[in-house]
Amino acid sequence: MEELPPQPAMKSNLDLINECDAFPYYQTDPEVYLQHISTYYHFQIANSSSTLGYVLPSVAEVLRGLSSWTLDDDTRTLTLDSGSTAEERSAIIAATCEAMRKIDHFRVLRGWRNELYPVYAAGGELLFSIERAASSLFGIVTYGVHMTAFVRGKEAGALKIWVPRRARNKQTYGGMLDNTVAGGISTGEATFESLVREAAEEASLPEELVRREARACGCVTYFYIRDARAGGETGLLQPECEYIYDLELDEDVVPRPGDSEVEEFYLWTVQEVQEAMARGEFKPNCAMVLLDFFMRHGILTCENEKDYVEIVARLHRRLEFPTH
Repeated sequence: MEELPPQPAMKSNLDLINECDAFPYYQTDPEVYLQHISTYYHFQIANSSSTLGYVLPSVAEVLRGLSSWTLDDDTRTLTLDSGSTAEERSAIIAATCEAMRKIDHFRVLRGWRNELYPVYAAGGELLFSIERAASSLFGIVTYGVHMTAFVRGKEAGALKIWVPRRARNKQTYGGMLDNTVAGGISTGEATFESLVREAAEEASLPEELVRREARACGCVTYFYIRDARAGGETGLLQPECEYIYDLELDEDVVPRPGDSEVEEFYLWTVQEVQEAMARGEFKPNCAMVLLDFFMRHGILTCENEKDYVEIVARLHRRLEFPTH
């Protein structure tokens, strides 16, 4: 009899958390945490001791000896030592990233988006902006919006969730499942305005509907270590804050792809979504957002999830860098 190929192991909800929130915790294992920290350079700006992100040695080395940058091996710091305003710092960083892009030193920069992400000091001051594709090279905190659109069935009120499949030719997580609407928040863009824009672009949802019915539901934070699915170099660090929204839709409202980033939408039962999550079909941070949704809607409870307390805590990680 012909043997069937081995089936991939099903992932628990805690496995999904560990996959996305992968950076070690000091409280859990101080030795492992300190081993990780000791390998990175702390990214700082002049006249400030705050660390804005962790940088891999392979990235920091490229900047050694460049004007406006100081790499100190004793203190393990990479410092942007020029620029006294957000505009000046942004210009220096833009020139640096563009130069790295031109020599094609980092594959991650092949996904250049011409979108700027903000980097903040403690208290919310904008320090500078950086090209989206370069953000993980410097390990800075990035921000996004994720919305789950759902339908409440007429019979017994059972929920169904609109799930998009990412375009298979996308550089990042091509072909994987996503949240109904998701995207990054650019410099100067208000959080809710970002959601409205992404809802129109990715799901063809009317602006008036989103403004009237979308409900803010907090945020999810995690510290991701990029793998091959993210595109570009592996091991780059990506701490993120995702602002979460829910949108209950009538059955006659059907999300449709509005750009080239989404192939199609499925309307799935909660069980179908959970099974796809367990098979590892969702983009890692989207699985986090769905776990948050399930908890808030009483689908995932302390009675049916043995790792409930751990999952709740890990959905809201306190990040090690200044946040806005």
